[in-house]
Amino acid sequence: MSGPLRLIRVVIAADPPARLDKALARDVPEQAALSRSRLARLIAEGCVRRGAEVLRDQTARVDEGEVIEIDLPETVATETLSQEIALDIVFEDDDLIVIDKPAGMVVHPAPGSADGTLVNALLHHCGEALSGIGGERRPGIVHRIDKETSGLLVVAKNDAAHHGLAAQFEAHSVDRRYLALVHGCPDPADPRLAGLRGIAWEPGAVLRITTQLARHRHDRQRQAVLWSGGRHAVTRARVIEPLGSPTAASLVECRLETGRTHQIRVHMAYAGHGLIGDPTYGGKRRLSAKALGDAAAAAAQAFPRQALHAATLGFVHPLSGAPMAFESPLPDDLATLLAAMRTQRGSG
Repeated sequence: MSGPLRLIRVVIAADPPARLDKALARDVPEQAALSRSRLARLIAEGCVRRGAEVLRDQTARVDEGEVIEIDLPETVATETLSQEIALDIVFEDDDLIVIDKPAGMVVHPAPGSADGTLVNALLHHCGEALSGIGGERRPGIVHRIDKETSGLLVVAKNDAAHHGLAAQFEAHSVDRRYLALVHGCPDPADPRLAGLRGIAWEPGAVLRITTQLARHRHDRQRQAVLWSGGRHAVTRARVIEPLGSPTAASLVECRLETGRTHQIRVHMAYAGHGLIGDPTYGGKRRLSAKALGDAAAAAAQAFPRQALHAATLGFVHPLSGAPMAFESPLPDDLATLLAAMRTQRGSG
């Protein structure tokens, strides 16, 4: 192994788990910020020793009082391209950065989006301030929002922040609220919703949608509602403002309990209130020119992306413990569309 190493000594505490990886995950110093998956890689790479013995088996037995040494390689530069791309930075400190992402920007490089992403931009902006995530000098992406969704997301700069934030997302304690323009207006009196599986109403006319989500069997770019298998998903939606006379659309606040791919888009479409402009789940439903006026209906029909914005983000700072809360106003395209859709209601 080449490059400088940092030695970490772990003393196995009482009643250790039967496996080496689990015992290390429990007893490794918290400041080392080593996840079980990272520890598993270090074991496989021959970086874990018990005296002169190199431990390469994750399932090896360890006993109370044994000293396990981990040779932790220094972080290496990621192969992802660093690019100078303008960012709307809402907050930044040594541990994390909160970005207001514009619609059209992909969060992470992937086939078809190798550059121009948020990660490319953060590599340039943060530079040496990135102390490493999983052994690489890269930003720690703990959640994502779709390319054509705008709004807030938090990114970790180091392993400790990454683990702390990831734990909050896993515990569903992060406050994530989105604003969406949807077809129709969810109504507790709607008998169609009353008979729809997975639908419930909570106090305050909050629509709760609970399903399993997984990739669509015939279209791998889409997600589908399931009742077995897949991943548990819960979305809560509350009408902020009905739009049109009679109501043809509404401004809705969606709150994520879980954070699955396309979750809000799939759930609102399943409830019969798909997002305006959504090319994947919105279908070919047209808004009423009679209810909204010709100009507003045409603007909604031509809107080039799903009308969804990550407006609120709240969490506990993973190192300081301070509560953090951020809000982002609607971007210009959504604000313009909303204003146009309000006109008919205001004059009715």
